[in-house]
Amino acid sequence: MIHESAGTQPIRPADFSRLTRAHVVPFAVFIGFSMALQLLIGPLIEWRHPSAPWWRQTPEQWLYPVQSLVVFALLLRFWKNYDFRFSWKSTLAGIVCGVVGIAIWLLPTTLYDRLGLTSDPDGWMKWLGIAGRKDGFDPGIFTSPVAWWPAVILRFFRAVVVVALMEEIFWRGFLMRFVLKPDGDYWNQPFGKASWLSYGVVTAAFVFIHQPLDWPAAFIYGTMTYALCVRSKSLGACVAMHATANLLMGLYAMAYGKYGLW
Repeated sequence: MIHESAGTQPIRPADFSRLTRAHVVPFAVFIGFSMALQLLIGPLIEWRHPSAPWWRQTPEQWLYPVQSLVVFALLLRFWKNYDFRFSWKSTLAGIVCGVVGIAIWLLPTTLYDRLGLTSDPDGWMKWLGIAGRKDGFDPGIFTSPVAWWPAVILRFFRAVVVVALMEEIFWRGFLMRFVLKPDGDYWNQPFGKASWLSYGVVTAAFVFIHQPLDWPAAFIYGTMTYALCVRSKSLGACVAMHATANLLMGLYAMAYGKYGLW
């Protein structure tokens, strides 16, 4: 585990490059896979036609597992560089924040059903994210349980384990520090140090990597995670929040067929 600067020995400049790679590379590789799907694999391979093989109808069904396994391998490779500072109190706080945060995130699409809408609205309702969210990852493309179960398990593994670790390690472990002193001693900035600059940059970046439908909810969720980070001083609490939220989102998406959520 790395030694944070808050009340411990300062991190040596010689270790900066190693720590930066450990916190940035998994995130960068994950984003690279996502961009490859959108810009290269999707346009070249995707063919949404009933007669097309599954790997062409929805390329994400095979790309996401590959992405997850590669990024998870990188996380394991760099594991000794992360200081999660888990504790029962902070982890419980993260779980509670995850439940509240994802409830807010799911509220717009829940309202869509409650209002009895049959098509996605425009105007302020669209801006708030009120939509059916039906189009997305759907394991129903597999009729055999032999294929269906691995697809679902790997999808949850991606959301609950890989994404929760990779994003929080980057957002909270690296970026919150980096924006405080980008041309200096940023690794000796205490974890969870409060700053309007870091709040604005990290929260805005978190919002904009999501779909526009999710922006209002992502802003609230990102603000909650930032507050948890500052209050708990625990990267593990942020991971617990993210993992809880993604688990509940996945269960909700599967239960109600709202595959566009994830």
